[in-house]
Amino acid sequence: MSEIRIRNLQKRFADFTAVRGSSLVLESGKFVVLLGPSGCGKTTTLRMIAGLEYPTGGSITLDDQDVTYLRPRERDIAMVFQLFALYPHMGVRGNLEFPLRNEGVPRAEINRRVNEVAAILRIEHLLGSRVTGLAGGDRQRVALGRAIVRQPKAFLMDEPLGTLDAEFRELMCVELRRLHDRLKTTTVFVTHDQNEAMALADHIVVMNEGEILQADDPHGIYSFPSCLFVARFIGRPPMNLLKVDAPVVRGDTGVRVARGTIDVPVVEAPSPSVLLGVRPEHVRLRAPGEGSLSGRVQHVEYFGSHWVAEVQTDAGPLKVLADKSVRPVLQEQVGLAFDTQRVVLFDAATERLLPSATTIAHQPSMCHG
Repeated sequence: MSEIRIRNLQKRFADFTAVRGSSLVLESGKFVVLLGPSGCGKTTTLRMIAGLEYPTGGSITLDDQDVTYLRPRERDIAMVFQLFALYPHMGVRGNLEFPLRNEGVPRAEINRRVNEVAAILRIEHLLGSRVTGLAGGDRQRVALGRAIVRQPKAFLMDEPLGTLDAEFRELMCVELRRLHDRLKTTTVFVTHDQNEAMALADHIVVMNEGEILQADDPHGIYSFPSCLFVARFIGRPPMNLLKVDAPVVRGDTGVRVARGTIDVPVVEAPSPSVLLGVRPEHVRLRAPGEGSLSGRVQHVEYFGSHWVAEVQTDAGPLKVLADKSVRPVLQEQVGLAFDTQRVVLFDAATERLLPSATTIAHQPSMCHG
C-alpha cells in the first residue's frame, strides 16, 4: 500500500491547458475514482501519475519518493487500460507471466503468483486458452491479472470497463470492489460514469476543465456538492436548483422561494443572490395547499422502484421522486414539502456551496486544494 501525493500539478499541450494546478493526497490502500466529463483532465492526471506524460509544473510523490520525472518502469505502478492491451500471440498464462519474466522472477515464483491470481479472479480454467477467443469480461480479468501478478505499489485504471456492455460493467464493478477489499492496494480509477464511481470508490475526485472541484467520499459528493457543477453532474435526476427571492443573511433559518418559506440549516455566510439545492428524493408530493411550495405535474416517468414527477412551480421546474405505489397524475395541482435538513444553498455569483450548520458539520475526507 502506498500514498500518492500530487502538488500543484499542471499539464499544457501547446496553447491548451489540460490540468490546472491540481493538489491531492491519495491515501494509502484506498480506492480513488477520478470522475468528470470528457476532456476534464482526469486521464491526463492519471497518465502523469503513471509516468506516461510528464507534467509542465508541479510534483508527484509515491511514498515520499519524488517520481515526477521517473520513467513508468521506475515507479512500481501497474496500469490497466480501457482497451485490454493483451498480447494476442500469447495465451492467458503467457500474458500473466510476461511482466514477471521481464523482471527475472524465478520460475517457481512465477507459477505460484500466476496460480494465485488466477484463483482470485476465477480464471484458472482459462490458463490454457488463447486471449483472442475470450469474451470481453474474461479478457478484462486477464488484463487485471497481469497487473495484479506484479504486486505493485498502486494500480492505475483508465476506464477499464468502458468497452463492456451494461451487464458486464455491473458484474465487473462488484468484482473490482471485492478484489480491492481483498488486496488493499492503492487504486486510482478514471471514469466519466457516476454509477461506477459511486459503486467503487472510497473517495471520489470530481474534475472539470482541468481543475479539481471536490474530493470527498461518495456521501459528501452527493449530499454536499461543493459547487453548482458537481450538484448538476452527480445524481440522476440531478439536484433541483431554485432561485431564492431575497438576500440571505448570517443566521437565517428560512428562505423565501416563490412566495413560500423553506426552512434551512442556520446559514453561516451572507449572500445577496442565492440558489437553493435539494435532491428529488428529499421532496414529497402533498395535497394542494400543503407544504412550502405548490405546482402542477407536467411530466411523469416510471422507473420500476419509483416514479419521477416534474412539477412546474413559480420558481421553475422541480423533479420529485414518488413512491411506486401511487402514480402522480398529469396536470394535477400538488403541494411540495421539503426535507429541510437536506437542503443546501449556493452563492449564485460564485456558484460555490454556502457554509451552513449542516455543511460545516461534514468534513471532507480527502486533502485537496
